[in-house]
Amino acid sequence: MSSDVIIRVENLGKKYTIRHEQRERYTALRDVIARGAHSLLRKAGDMMHGRPVIEGDELEELWALRDVSFEVKHGEVMGVIGPNGAGKSTLLKILSRVTDPTEGRVELRGRIASLLEVGTGFHPELTGRENIFLNGSILGMARTEIKRKFDEIVAFAEIERFLDTPVKRYSSGMYVRLAFAVAAHLEPEILIIDEVLAVGDSEFQKKCLGKMKNVAGEGRTVLFVSHNMMVVKNLCSRAILFAKGRIEAEGETRGIIDKYLTTTGSQAGRFVTWTEEEAPQTQEIRLETVEIADDNGQTTSTLSTSDALNIRIAYELFAPLKHLRVTVGVDSPDGIEIFYSTDYHSWPDAGIRPRGRYVSACRVPGFFFNLGMYRLCVQVDIPMERELVPPIYIDFTMDELSYNQMGINLHGRPAGLIHPRMEWEIKQR
Repeated sequence: MSSDVIIRVENLGKKYTIRHEQRERYTALRDVIARGAHSLLRKAGDMMHGRPVIEGDELEELWALRDVSFEVKHGEVMGVIGPNGAGKSTLLKILSRVTDPTEGRVELRGRIASLLEVGTGFHPELTGRENIFLNGSILGMARTEIKRKFDEIVAFAEIERFLDTPVKRYSSGMYVRLAFAVAAHLEPEILIIDEVLAVGDSEFQKKCLGKMKNVAGEGRTVLFVSHNMMVVKNLCSRAILFAKGRIEAEGETRGIIDKYLTTTGSQAGRFVTWTEEEAPQTQEIRLETVEIADDNGQTTSTLSTSDALNIRIAYELFAPLKHLRVTVGVDSPDGIEIFYSTDYHSWPDAGIRPRGRYVSACRVPGFFFNLGMYRLCVQVDIPMERELVPPIYIDFTMDELSYNQMGINLHGRPAGLIHPRMEWEIKQR
């Protein structure tokens, strides 16, 4: 490895064995007994041949990463982007030594500090103070080094009042603040940050991004995973695009982001619909359609700026779900998040939705969007717990028909990401 390369990954691969249970509406006792006997015989055979014992009706080998090779130079800030399930987090876990690769090799030079998910590396029974020293020790730092940075870490995390409280009583935001403060201030040579920063509030996110810029300016190396393309563009000098466990592209950040935004599997149309077999689904939920329509109920991919944007998501629940959340967000072509909204607080009954078929609908009023193309993202999850299905993307366009109808001939696009109609009052004096 050359002297300026701090991370080298060669032919990296990670394989998981997953199980699939047959979904049955009715199971007789004889079927349960027969299946149990078959499972015991299979386990005995697996143990005799040294194979891992995994429960389930069907076993499948899944390569989360395959044939991944790249290098990161000293002091470089590398963005890692791609759709959910592309293998980004698996890569970071291997680099952080959380899990071992199935094949290939990784060479690292220097100490690594990782922030992969809320609470990583913290002991819930220990206080914030104790966890700062614990994390520093894990990074290989002497107690004197940790003491030197201690006050700075506490001030950055803004947890002075709760410093001697066990972290199991911290909110997710407090967890993230402390975890990032520890990772960024204990002077690792390599800092690895996953999308976990999205948990914090906007002010703290700005604070974290400023700190990462300072870390990079000090000559340390940063690997940063995010779905916020504007942050990646501003922070990272280079980027890697992952798709289906492989590197799709690597190079200058702006070019990689442009490639990602044109190949994320978004639908350039008015709706997405699936057959029962192809639909995104789990044992709890199945999506049926996602559509964009005007106020007349007509599905469309091109609207006038005066038109309202109606978003409808149809789905079926196979079992009651608590705290289900359907979220819609709209991004600009540059990946800037314009807004997001959720139906989370619109369902009564203690947040429990019984099994059945549903439509979650959202209406964005007319005269909100500027001219141009936008990207709708629909997500279905249980907050702070799990994503239920992969995000769905639809591209749509706002044209200048409404301006033409008002007798206005536009020369160029008005400034701003959005162009809402404000309330004005004109008085003749």
